[in-house]
Order: sequence, then structure tokens, then C-alpha cells
Amino acid sequence: MSKVRVAAFSLSVDGFGAGLEQSLNDPLGKRGPELFEWFFPTQTFQAMLGKEGESEGVDAKYASSGNSGFGAFILGRNMFGPIRGEWPDESWKGWWGDNPPYHAPTFILTHYPRPPLVMEGGTTFHFVSGGIEEALVQAKAAAGGKDVKIGGGVSTVRQYLQAGLVDEVHFAISPVVLGRGEAMFAGMDLPSLGFRVASCEATDKATHIVLKK
Repeated sequence: MSKVRVAAFSLSVDGFGAGLEQSLNDPLGKRGPELFEWFFPTQTFQAMLGKEGESEGVDAKYASSGNSGFGAFILGRNMFGPIRGEWPDESWKGWWGDNPPYHAPTFILTHYPRPPLVMEGGTTFHFVSGGIEEALVQAKAAAGGKDVKIGGGVSTVRQYLQAGLVDEVHFAISPVVLGRGEAMFAGMDLPSLGFRVASCEATDKATHIVLKK
């Protein structure tokens, strides 16, 4: 049965999923890349660069399972780019170049409509201005029975969690303290949302925690 999942989502020890001051030069915010030290060496990430990486071990396992087998993706607008407000034109096509890493229909939450954007490798960006539930309906229809991934950022994940629309979550807790940034857990009661810790595995670079209902 198709699930709605958050997977391979990196957090700091103090619960931040991105640094401050996202910009063209810092798409993950200041110090944001420190959260992904577990992910960068893996084959899953290195393949995006056309290179070989680590295919064995706990980190590689979670990187692979968290980035494959999905039929559709949902992203907040900040995950698509640094532009705020009205789209000035249609020249911005995402952080990733002509061949984004999704290879499936990808739905961008925005207040400002824009025509679908067809990219190389099977990715089409659809811009949804009707809210998180509308985006999920469209993503499930496009997923062809596969799982739908809520890809982030923090605000998007929080909205779907608090709306009770997520079935399973995998957080990779990196041994980093950011102090400031986008906080995942502020004001959120995960047990009341039905989640329990289903598994926990640790490496030197991350503690992988899976929450299920």
C-alpha cells in the first residue's frame, strides 16, 4: 500500500533542519551542509555527481532507501529555489541544473501559480497553490501506487506532520549543534500524532531514527 513518508531528513542534535540565511550561495543556509556529512560519501549522493561512493554500511542503506522507490515528491518552495514572492519570470528552474535528482513528478508548494516545468531525467515540476492537501492528492495520483516523499524543508514537513498526513518518518540526527535555524520539533507533540520509535541505528556520522504509527 502506498505510504506518505519523510525519509533521509537530516537534523542537528538540537532539532534544526537547515541553517539561517538561505541564499543562492548557501542553499542549505549557513552551516546547513554540516547536517549531511553522513550522506555526502554515499553512493546515492555521489551518483548524482556521476561518481562512485560508499554502497555498504548503515549510512549508505538509509541514503538509498530514503531516495529511491518513490513515485512522486512534494517540496516547499524554498527547496526549489531562493526566489520569494511573485515569480519574476520562468528562468529559475531549481537548484540542480537540467537533470534534477527526483526522476518523478515533483510538486512544489507555492502561493504563486506557474506552468509545469519539464526537466531531463523524468522530473516534471508542478507548482501547487491550493495547499498541502491538494498537493498530496495530486502527488498520490501521479505516484502510480508508489510512496510519496515529503522532501522538505522543515516548514513543509511540519505542516504535513501536524495535519496527520504522514505515515512514516526517518530522521538522520547528525552530531552537530547549530543553535539557530529552522526548528523541526518546536510545539510539536509526536506521540499525540500517533508516532512511536520503530528503529534506531547509529554511526559515527548520524543516528538514524525511524518513527511509525
